[in-house]
Parts: sequence; C-alpha cells; structure tokens
Amino acid sequence: MRLSSDEMLIDSLIEPEHNGMAYTAGREEMAMKARDLGISTLVCVLAVFGLLLGVPSGEPRAEQAAAGDKPARTAQGEYKLKIPFGLEETAVVIPADNPLTKEKIELGRLLFFDKRLSRNNTVACASCHMAKFAFTDGKNVSTGINGLKGGRSAPASFNRVFSKAQFWDGRAATLEEQSVGPFINPVEHGFKNHDEMIVKMKKIAGYRKLFKEVFGTDITIDGVGKAIASFQRTILSGNSPGDRFDQGGEEKAISPAAQNGLVLFREKARCTKCHSGFNFTDEKFHNLGIGWDDNKVDLGRYMVTGNPDEIGAFKTPTLREIARSAPYMHDGRFKTLEEVVNFYNKGGVKNPHQDNLIIPLELTDQEKHDLVEFLRTLNGEGWQHVKAPTTFPK
Repeated sequence: MRLSSDEMLIDSLIEPEHNGMAYTAGREEMAMKARDLGISTLVCVLAVFGLLLGVPSGEPRAEQAAAGDKPARTAQGEYKLKIPFGLEETAVVIPADNPLTKEKIELGRLLFFDKRLSRNNTVACASCHMAKFAFTDGKNVSTGINGLKGGRSAPASFNRVFSKAQFWDGRAATLEEQSVGPFINPVEHGFKNHDEMIVKMKKIAGYRKLFKEVFGTDITIDGVGKAIASFQRTILSGNSPGDRFDQGGEEKAISPAAQNGLVLFREKARCTKCHSGFNFTDEKFHNLGIGWDDNKVDLGRYMVTGNPDEIGAFKTPTLREIARSAPYMHDGRFKTLEEVVNFYNKGGVKNPHQDNLIIPLELTDQEKHDLVEFLRTLNGEGWQHVKAPTTFPK
C-alpha cells in the first residue's frame, strides 16, 4: 500500500452517504491511522531485511565490521569467453568455484609473465609458452632455471578451456593444478615447495593488494592457480581456414591439395582415430612407439596410473596451430610435419605396449604432401590478444 493512495483507501472504508463534518473528521482520523500503519509497516519490512542480511537489530553495521568481519572482495566484472568459429561452447570446462572475471584474468596474466615467480627470477610461465610458437617454446625439451633441461617438450597452452587432464601424462586433474605444478619442479621454476614461493610473493605489496581485491584474501597458492588458470582459459584458437572450409562452406578457404588432405585425414590416414572432434584430440593417451627404437623410452602415463597398459602412453595433443608448434612429439624429436607424417606412415615403432590403432598407412608421396597441406590450414585466431605486461606489481 502506497501512502499516496491513502485518500482512496479512506474513501473505500467510510460509507459514501456520510458527509459534512462527520465525514471530514472521520476522513482525517483514518488518514492518520493509515500513515501510522504505513510507517509501522515500513519499519517492520526494514527490520526483516536487516535480519536476512545478518545485521542484528540495534547493532550498526559499521560496529559489526569493526568486531572482526573479513573485508569483502572488490565487486568484479563477469568475463564472457568469445568462442571463435569452429569451437564448441558447450565443451568449455570452467569449475564452479573459479568463475571467470576480468580482474582475475588480468591477475593471471601478470603471474603468467612474471619471472619473479621462479627461485632466481629468470623463468616465467611465458618462458616456455610463447605466442609465436603456439604457446610452446620451439625447443625439443624445455629449459628451466640455471639452464637445466627437462625431459619433455612444452605442451601447447591454448584451448585448455576444453580440457580436464593436463600435461603430456595427464598428471594434473585440473588446469588450476597444472598452473602451479611447474613452480616446484626443480628444473623449471625451482622452488622447494609452494610455501617458499608464497613467502617470496608476499614481499610484493602490489600482489597482496591485487589478491585482496580479487579473492578477498592474502596471497595463497590456491589463488595463484585459479588466476593463472583463468588467464589460460582465454587463450583460444579457432576460425582457421580449415574450419571455414569444413564447417563454414567456404570452398576457396583452403587449396585443392588441402581439401584432398582433409579426406585423407578422415579416411586412409586414420588421423581421426585419435585427433578427433572440434579440437582435434580425443583427450586420451596412446603409445606410438616414441623412444622404443633408440632406448630412450619415457614411461609416460604409466608413472601416473601404474597401469601396465599405459606404459609409454602420452596424451593426444590438439592439431590446431600445429604448423607453428614444431618440434613435435613429447620429446621434440621431429622438426617438421613431413617427418611426423612419415613416422605414422610407417606405423610408428613396434613395441609390446604400442596402441593397436597405430598401423602402417601406405600413403603415397602426393598423399603425404596433401595431408601436410591440410594440417597447415589449422592455424587460427583467438590468441592474438595475449600481450606481455609492460609493468608488474611492486
């Protein structure tokens, strides 16, 4: 009931045939009661809302905050992923406890490029994941602190928003877990443990301020992982010439040789047995025979699961941006796509644990050429916005 409608209410309550002084007096009395009723109702409503918000009656909110409330995080802007053509929005993996926000993504970008997040200030996440190499590093194996070499090549870090298990061997169940793993690898960022890294970060007042704004807490390893993972989820690759031809119907988007290569990709070359779906990966693990011919076997997935069937098995990488991400395979042994196709054409390297999907293909030289031409059409867009910060928190 609105106070501006008091007169209408009074008129409906006083019989219309009563008029003169009695009507006027009654009308004034009813108006006073209505105003009193309106004020009482308003007070009750405010009191109820106060209880719902957790403010006890008679205790000012300012006093309650002074009694020990945690400071609230700054209101943040929701971030809507812009999914390039050819990718599937329904396949996006974003944990419920780590929604994307503009502020969290920007914090993640700073962390991703900051070399201070290594023990000797020489290595950042971006040291091994560079845009010009499709977010790999262009090396057969990665180089960490003090020039130490890892045992595997850097996996591409775009389109991770469509993936759950991370790393070549899938040892990280989430992108958040993957984002903090390298910090305590002795040949990557080199910290003894995450606590050592957090102690170092807490000496940077600018980061403490940003974490308070984004998470409402001091710096934590959980927050570091969530921020970097959020940033990585914005690095995408789609809308390639291959997409525009295959899904968009643009007949001239790729060459006739590449068109034939697409047919081979799906049929004779059997590529889709593993490189399937819109992201060209089945997200599974396979033993191709890498290392079995020169006694350099990496046990791969087996070291995570202990399953003998997964000895020497590694995760199928996406083929998007594949022309930019040489060298190839988990140990970077092949410098060109032609070498990769020749390897598969021979049926990989036979071993007791080789995946039965890997068989000789008997492709002709022209067919191998056309297949490579198709693979070169998978360079796309959705990652070009990523730039290194010009300044970092101090």
